[in-house]
Amino acid sequence: MFVRHRQTEPTLSRLAAWRRARARAPHTKLMPGTPLAKYRYRRRLPHLQKADADFFITFCTARRILPAEARDVVLAHCLREGGIAAGFSAGEDAGPTWMSRVRLYAVVVMPDHVHLLLSPERDRDGWPFPLVDLLQCMKSATAHRINKLLHCCGPVWEEESFDHVLRSNESLKKKCEYIRQNPARRGLVMRPEDYRWLWVDGSLV
Repeated sequence: MFVRHRQTEPTLSRLAAWRRARARAPHTKLMPGTPLAKYRYRRRLPHLQKADADFFITFCTARRILPAEARDVVLAHCLREGGIAAGFSAGEDAGPTWMSRVRLYAVVVMPDHVHLLLSPERDRDGWPFPLVDLLQCMKSATAHRINKLLHCCGPVWEEESFDHVLRSNESLKKKCEYIRQNPARRGLVMRPEDYRWLWVDGSLV
């Protein structure tokens, strides 16, 4: 199931529906010294984000085709966000280079969309970084750099991102392989390792 994070203002009907659902939901009790298994974060509407979950994420361009230099920007930003040193090819274990906000498993930057497989890390207080904030930062920063690089303006990414929480019976390796094979399926390369804008955790290849 994909959860859509919208940036538009919620309608009154959606807001009323959320309030009714919140009134029916039981309150979460905190265990002393234990961070919440789930916690609520806010943007336009509150959402629930499961802590320590693995997410398969897709976001698409706003009817743009990203040239090579723009894909370089996106891949470099994703690797920095995951604390991974740039310049490593698919399958190489680059290792963390700084305090990251996500545990990055795989990323591929296609001409018209991006796939990510990651798990948000926890901050110093033990709370997972909000996924919606991570994606907004990622899209906003890369859009600004891409427009500056290409001497253009306007939206680079669609407003919505799609995230799917991996269930217990879903395999990280299978999702990584799906991401890894994406360029070959699209006919961009013969072998995944030949695609320049792909990175996969070496332990999952």
